[in-house]
Amino acid sequence: VQLQASGGGLVQPGGSLRLSCTTSALNYYAIGWFRQAPGKAREGISCISSSVGRLFYADSVKGRFTMSRDNAKNTVYLEMNGLEPDDTAVYSCATTVNTYLHGDVCLRPGKMEYWGKGTLVTVSS
Repeated sequence: VQLQASGGGLVQPGGSLRLSCTTSALNYYAIGWFRQAPGKAREGISCISSSVGRLFYADSVKGRFTMSRDNAKNTVYLEMNGLEPDDTAVYSCATTVNTYLHGDVCLRPGKMEYWGKGTLVTVSS
């Protein structure tokens, strides 16, 4: 299974970016976006649990970030608005194809099986 994230870059505080993640997995139990800031642990920020068809978000991004997917393109997106300097991190997408995840467990990085290479988002003036 392969995943490829793209769309990162430098943006000013308050700005917006849209990340894309294309996966070779045609069927998965869950897929999500994660980020890791320098010196910090990896954090789950948004995921889709296919078993229940629901989206989950970390409290830190609720109301600012929106995850969506295009099944025809095997791609998920992360629309990020109101970006803040604390959002600076490497953003990665990950998926699980062998393990059913209940509810928002898909936000836990350790539960994901396959990871793509991340894309750097820098929020700075």
